[in-house]
Amino acid sequence: MKYDKIPNTLFIKNRKKFMAKMKPKSIAVFNSNDVYPISADATMPFEQHRDIFYLSGADQEETILVLFPDVMDKKHREILFVRETNEHIAVWEGEKLTKEKATQVSGIKTIYWLSDFDKVFFDIMTEADTVYFNTNEHYRQAVETQTREDRFILKCKQEFPAHQWAKSFPILNEIRGVKEPEEIELMQTACNITEKGFRRLLGFIKPGVWEYEIEAELLHEFIRNRSKGFAYTPIIASGNNANVLHYIENNQQCKDGDLILMDVAAEYANYSSDLTRTIPVNGKYTKRQKEVYNAVLRVKNEATKLLVPGTLWAEYHKECGKLMTSELLGLGLLDKADVQNENPEWPAYKKYFMHGTSHHIGLNTHDYGVLKTPMKANMVFTVEPGIYIPEENMGIRIEDDVVIQEKGEPFNLMANIPIEADEIEELMR
Repeated sequence: MKYDKIPNTLFIKNRKKFMAKMKPKSIAVFNSNDVYPISADATMPFEQHRDIFYLSGADQEETILVLFPDVMDKKHREILFVRETNEHIAVWEGEKLTKEKATQVSGIKTIYWLSDFDKVFFDIMTEADTVYFNTNEHYRQAVETQTREDRFILKCKQEFPAHQWAKSFPILNEIRGVKEPEEIELMQTACNITEKGFRRLLGFIKPGVWEYEIEAELLHEFIRNRSKGFAYTPIIASGNNANVLHYIENNQQCKDGDLILMDVAAEYANYSSDLTRTIPVNGKYTKRQKEVYNAVLRVKNEATKLLVPGTLWAEYHKECGKLMTSELLGLGLLDKADVQNENPEWPAYKKYFMHGTSHHIGLNTHDYGVLKTPMKANMVFTVEPGIYIPEENMGIRIEDDVVIQEKGEPFNLMANIPIEADEIEELMR
């Protein structure tokens, strides 16, 4: 891995939090992701399942974590199964986790080769009443592929039909949403790498540059700073491309007088950052562009102040809608009649700002975290309002990542990344 070693104390804490919420005489199983084929002998780069990483730090394929707090043999309370390695594998594929290194990474003392899984699992299942399955129930999931986790669940239900089943997701959704200090530090590193990429662009972008050239500059800067690359598919959208919310083609030339919306950020150690900035291709905002830009920035700044312990996510977005409505009135994009006659299910401001203002961020860009109960300190959210005006050939979004504090305003992990229009113009000069 490119990233520096993470202290295994983080994963030890995470397992303790999970096991504290398990039912008596229950066992929980977590599988790594598959290596996904493309065709012939080609595969996609491996990405570890974030849940097994969160609980163990193991960042390789063919890995299984088993947690059983009430097992009779104490050495089986935590077990990590890893693929058996040897000199031949090391030569052809590179170094894999030995049993000793698996313990160093995870803090788990009991390590078995994966070939021992069926035998060991059958033995401890005779003591368990309930099995926690790690189903994907994230509110934005839309997965059609059968995963390694899915296959394990089917096999387990066939082989142990008398057991009870439970879900890991509600526990993970609660505990993963509140970050440990080590996690916030890793996310700060991801944001710092993103800052380096953005500052590189301010001296690079000019009329005539292509969106994909900007993408290449970012990737260069990210990887040279120990990131695997982008935390998510980059959006580099000049001119009217910015009015396509998930524009990812990045294949157009940037024109003099246009703005370019860049929703681009680095990952670090599997943790995401999530940045959006909208800058002038020629280094100078027009009067109208700056008016709209500053309106979006005011909404972002005021929305950030609302992210405090006790805030309800749904109510927060209503308040953000009010902030945006006021700005759109000031810009002449809405009038009072539009607001008075609006549909409560689709308020007038949605014509120009149609997405949410914030989401959890962490090991996933759209991370786990409860949304129907009050916010807590050390939750990390994006703040990303935007105004999209196709008829004026512009779309503007601004986004930072912030950590909710016990008291006061959130801490901005991206506070050092240029955001004021005047500062961006000065740096581009």
